[in-house]
Amino acid sequence: IVLPEEEIARKLEKWSHSVPSVDYKESDTTMALVLWNILPLLLLVVLMLYFFNRHMRSVGAREGWMPFVGNSTEKARKEKPDVRFDDVAGVQEAKEEVQEIVEFLRNPEKFQVVGGRIPRGILLVGAPGTGKTLLAQAIAGEAAVPFYSLCGSDFVELFVGVGAARVRDLFRKARENQPSIIFLDEIDAVGRKRGTGLGGGHDEREQTLNAILSEMDGFTRDTGIIVLAATNRPDVLDPALLRPGRFDREIMVDMPDVRGREAILKVHARGVKMAGSVILKDIARGTPGFTGADLEALINEAAIRAAMQGQQKVSMANLEEARDKVRFGRQKKHSRVMSAEDKKLTAYHEAGHALIAKLHEDVEPLHKVTIIPRGVAMGMTMVLPEKDKYGLRKRECFGQIIMMMAGRVAEEMFCGDISSGAEDDIEKATELARSMITRWGMSKELGPISYAESERHGVLGNEITRGKLHSERMAEKIDEEVRLLLMECYQMSRQMCEENADGLRRIAEVLLELETLSGDEVARILAGDGVDELRVEREAAEKMAAAEQAREEEKEKEPVPESDEGAAPEEYPRPL
Repeated sequence: IVLPEEEIARKLEKWSHSVPSVDYKESDTTMALVLWNILPLLLLVVLMLYFFNRHMRSVGAREGWMPFVGNSTEKARKEKPDVRFDDVAGVQEAKEEVQEIVEFLRNPEKFQVVGGRIPRGILLVGAPGTGKTLLAQAIAGEAAVPFYSLCGSDFVELFVGVGAARVRDLFRKARENQPSIIFLDEIDAVGRKRGTGLGGGHDEREQTLNAILSEMDGFTRDTGIIVLAATNRPDVLDPALLRPGRFDREIMVDMPDVRGREAILKVHARGVKMAGSVILKDIARGTPGFTGADLEALINEAAIRAAMQGQQKVSMANLEEARDKVRFGRQKKHSRVMSAEDKKLTAYHEAGHALIAKLHEDVEPLHKVTIIPRGVAMGMTMVLPEKDKYGLRKRECFGQIIMMMAGRVAEEMFCGDISSGAEDDIEKATELARSMITRWGMSKELGPISYAESERHGVLGNEITRGKLHSERMAEKIDEEVRLLLMECYQMSRQMCEENADGLRRIAEVLLELETLSGDEVARILAGDGVDELRVEREAAEKMAAAEQAREEEKEKEPVPESDEGAAPEEYPRPL
């Protein structure tokens, strides 16, 4: 059907009037589409910023936009420690050396009149647990000044520049409260030698170190701020940190000697009830190589053991068991049950060690021998020095190697076979023999020459490694000398065991019955005593100890006598 043009025009006009009019704005539609597409992205960014800022606040942020950058001392609280020099024992020389720091903080005019300058910084160096942090707290406690303490790792964060900002803020706080003390524990975390990192890029640790160097001795100097730092790795510190004007003085906090250990034990025993039979001097003599932290753990372990056994006071047996536990580990009577054959092999092995320790004049006095597993060892022979030693003589080295070889010799003589139980003995004997040859010049054939020197590698941060500075021919001679020395000691050990075979056998038999023997009991066995005599003596000693403990408990229950008017009741002194 074909419609004329006039009819088509008329129908279109009629249709246009029937459709409602709509105002169309292109700009509004475009804006809505843009917002609809961008809104999820904006919401995601806002959520990311919110959670990011919340995380930073949880790790130390406090205020302001991105506040973690400026926050440097959230953990460095202004405090005045209540530790005094009386609470620090065993480091008498170190305490005397820091006395002038305390005097300067108390009376700075005394030094200013003369024209002297107090050390800007003091570096405390020593093995872990020797009391470096405690000594720093004692300095602040004696001087009664604000004390800001922070660990070296607290300066290092995810973003570059945060550590340097924390250093500046830490010194700003100390400057506002001077005179004051800043203590940086484990400074080797940020104070390592610069330029030793592997790879390129911006090193956050180096920027933190630069900030510490600038604050300690830059364009401005603060005479009322003393920086203390502690580390057990002084060899890796940057030389610029150790120069005069920054850390002027390096104080060595040594391992305590026998008198120092006794003083430390007395300090930690103040709050612990000790039995009257306790002799801390004997415990101090039996703990060579223990640090202050080890001795504190010893007292605590003894107190716990006494409480678990229902005792009111700590006895000498508790202290000795705690010492063995701290040094060698816990006894394993139930978790590690040995067969009869293994027990016999262990008994003869330890009896060989005990025999040589008792008879050889160049071996330290025998303290205890046991076949009860402790730590990783199936049994052990303990020798205790009568005094602290700072070097080894050649005959003492021979005595130690002879005692180490006696375990293997006893196995061969009485068990008809050898075992892997001598692994640790052979390893230590070989190491000692090699040190005698290559380091201490105790070989007649090779002479007093050092064949192994320490080598420093700057790339690895001044780490010390061993380097061979001799020819292959000399290496063969060294190996031959070590072998001859060890075999000579082995033959001497075998000769002593064969000459005293009956005594060695009796020690092993008693060990199988009693499992643990003291040095005095081993001497009595060699003199002819048997298991029955030792058991009777042990029972008598236990009864005497129980009676002594009962008397002390009754004495504590007695009422305290009334004091005179106006006077405080007299306190009974507690024996140490």
